[in-house]
Amino acid sequence: MPAPAVEDSTLVLLTVEEAARRLRIGRTTCYALIRSGELESVPVGRLRRVPSDAPAAYVARLRTASRAA
Repeated sequence: MPAPAVEDSTLVLLTVEEAARRLRIGRTTCYALIRSGELESVPVGRLRRVPSDAPAAYVARLRTASRAA
């Protein structure tokens, strides 16, 4: 069994797969969040990248919304 991937905390932009791994969700779900605008992303050429602080900001918004409900 391969060793788990080590996260590099110095990364400014994450791949969609890395962002999904941080959120513990699937890649398809992560793309759906990006498409809906719930998870911030930026285009880099033909690639789609997620700012490294965007997953935490998304979770913070979820927590705020659940408190307000």
